[in-house]
Amino acid sequence: MTAKFLVCCVEEPSAKEMLKGVLPRLGVSEDSFQVIIFQGKQDLDKRLSIILKAWRKPNSVFLILRDQDSGDCQKIKQELLTKLQTSGQTGLVRIVCRALETFYLGDLQAVEQALEMPKLAQNQNKATFREPDCLNNPDQELLKLTKGIYQKVSGSRAISPYLALTGNKSYSFNILIAGITQILGLGTNNEYSQ
Repeated sequence: MTAKFLVCCVEEPSAKEMLKGVLPRLGVSEDSFQVIIFQGKQDLDKRLSIILKAWRKPNSVFLILRDQDSGDCQKIKQELLTKLQTSGQTGLVRIVCRALETFYLGDLQAVEQALEMPKLAQNQNKATFREPDCLNNPDQELLKLTKGIYQKVSGSRAISPYLALTGNKSYSFNILIAGITQILGLGTNNEYSQ
């Protein structure tokens, strides 16, 4: 069986940095994935179909990763799935509940290690961080928690290598990891592989 090539379509550079830190630890080699960065959500929504229809690399599968922000998660996902299906490509769509920072708030041990902030992980059991996907402004929460140290791109680059691949408090992170492992055939199905 020929190995699949993962094409990741993301809306911002911080998502690319997160994937670069996580994918190799899932067993995805650097030469078996590519990240295409769009200039925000509107650009992704506008140009995604063009990229999908023009893509010719054999054995490619797509991961389309987009923040929910204040939008309707199901509607956003369905629109992106429709673009994927009508292009003739295969892959998966993952919507980050609110924003990428929920992944980091779901694993404060990783944030503590990456940003060298002792005792930060002790906050994980506080009500605010038990279900980070429910936070309306996770980026602001992370900024406040780290006393302004966290910055989107450099923070994602620093934190992602430390993110635990299981047990994250962010359900959308767990769904992302399960989807990637399933589509690339890297592991067995689990409760998150919807």
